[in-house]
Amino acid sequence: MTKIAFMFPGQGSLEAGMGREVAEAVPEAMAVFDEASEAAGMDLKKLCFESPVEDMVDTEVQQPALVTTCLSLDAALRQRGIRPDVVVGHSVGEFSALGSASTLSVRDAIALVRERGLAMAEAAKQHPGSMAAILGLADEAVEALCHKIHNVWPANYNCPGQLVISGETPSVDEAIDEATREGARRAIKLRVSGAFHSPLVARAAERLRPAVEKVHLAESKAAFMSTVTARVEEAQRYREGLVDQLTAPVRFTQAARELISDGVTTFVEVGPGNVLGGLLKRIDKSVRTFSVSDLKTLDEVTEALG
Repeated sequence: MTKIAFMFPGQGSLEAGMGREVAEAVPEAMAVFDEASEAAGMDLKKLCFESPVEDMVDTEVQQPALVTTCLSLDAALRQRGIRPDVVVGHSVGEFSALGSASTLSVRDAIALVRERGLAMAEAAKQHPGSMAAILGLADEAVEALCHKIHNVWPANYNCPGQLVISGETPSVDEAIDEATREGARRAIKLRVSGAFHSPLVARAAERLRPAVEKVHLAESKAAFMSTVTARVEEAQRYREGLVDQLTAPVRFTQAARELISDGVTTFVEVGPGNVLGGLLKRIDKSVRTFSVSDLKTLDEVTEALG
């Protein structure tokens, strides 16, 4: 039997009009936008459906907008009878994943990511930093660079040959120069406001912790693969993971390999864009990947898996 994983993208997967087409066609999907707008205290429907991408870039706006879109598309898949055996999320995508598994209600997921976005934006102002993608070097080579240079750390293990680093700006610049000398194909500074997934944003984790500890977690309806530990985690570890992920690296490569070795053969990316599907194909060409972001792709997945 085919094991299906739903995977949920992280910050940066943005599109103008995201979620609109499906929400207008599927009442269950539109209901997510209504509930999320109330929870976030902002008109997420207007933001996602009508605003230019530039209006969604700020961390504290982008996170609730992205997670709402993902959960709306997830609701549309469920309305078509398609459900995952396991869920996985990249960074803020873990909140979408736990929403998909019905562990977090829509209201709680959006309230948490709104607080997370505000906490991250504040931490970035207090302790500025940078992130950069290093392409074409082995993970071990980039890890060695980070070990050698003070105040820079591995942040996102995206796929073999693509590791994002995070840290103080002079240290990131030094690591870029060093990586280029060592033969990296490219080393690109990312357009982000802070050194996310590093110890420099520890204050954001502390601000988020009380909100995570208060929230109600229901019994999970799908297994949850953590991209903090790259393991399917027990429910009692969820809270800790949601706080730890702010400062810990995203181990997407390791989590995907673990899912594949556990028998997952079909991955559905639920959200705008198809970044994770592209990464997955570089991790293992043999898996089937789909992405759902509009009615056309929703119909394609329904036909293939329904």
